[in-house]
Amino acid sequence: MPRTVTVGMDGSPESLAAAEWAAREAELRGLPLHLVHAWDWQPYALPVPDDAAHRHWGGRVLREAAERLHEHHPGLEITSQQVPQPPMTALVSASADADPLVIGSRGLGGTVGFLVGSVGLALVAHTDRPVVLVRSGVSAEDEHQMDADGRPSSTTPYRDVVLGLDHQHPDDAVIAFAFEAAARRSARLRVVHGWSLPPYFAYGLPLDPVLNAELAREEASAVEAALAPWREKFPGVEVVEQTSVGSAGDHLVDAAREASLVVVGRRIRRTPLGARIGPVTHAVLHHATAPVAVIPHE
Repeated sequence: MPRTVTVGMDGSPESLAAAEWAAREAELRGLPLHLVHAWDWQPYALPVPDDAAHRHWGGRVLREAAERLHEHHPGLEITSQQVPQPPMTALVSASADADPLVIGSRGLGGTVGFLVGSVGLALVAHTDRPVVLVRSGVSAEDEHQMDADGRPSSTTPYRDVVLGLDHQHPDDAVIAFAFEAAARRSARLRVVHGWSLPPYFAYGLPLDPVLNAELAREEASAVEAALAPWREKFPGVEVVEQTSVGSAGDHLVDAAREASLVVVGRRIRRTPLGARIGPVTHAVLHHATAPVAVIPHE
């Protein structure tokens, strides 16, 4: 099947915000938009659910969403699908052709971030395709800089795309997603890397400013080296590198406040206790205020 930008729909405000974001992304990519609605029908549940009523309601959710999106994006090709499966099963299956898969997540306020539900966390942990989480209340204006009068606008330049980079294990899929997103938006790419102080700091020993300055230079040099081939591949993308002492998750959450999109990676790692997301990505998912793209990689 051809690639689509795919979004999970359940009729909630957060899924509608996700659909609007997905429509804008589909236009940027020149791809169709695919709406998916799923429900978990239990044939032995009591009382027996009214399957016809549920299909009717699901069809209405998709139809009304498609009509609204057509009004805002008249040239966009939009398809829809109802799937009588649990949301997790249906969306993982739909993600096979998704570029990316987009889901909504309830916002906790202007500066707090996401409330990521069990389905969202499970999708991020188990799908092998990029997943973008969009919090309710996000609008096109939030992705753009303020206009000359300090008012929200959807016609001004895009805000930064933010990339969380682990220079010790840089992955091409994660870096490529971020550079491509910045290029499509003609936006600046802000690359964020957090690093830790030497162990003596934790034990209360005196700071060594010379050593710390040298470590900072080494970290910055490693980030620069990891990005060098990508700068050559995307010469039109302005790149700003930020290497700071402290938690990478905290720095990314701070950067997200002025970002159009945050891009982080998730190592595909199966354990006896199930798939893992990783502490940095987990922190960003729960606290970033901008849409977050999670890119799985080996």
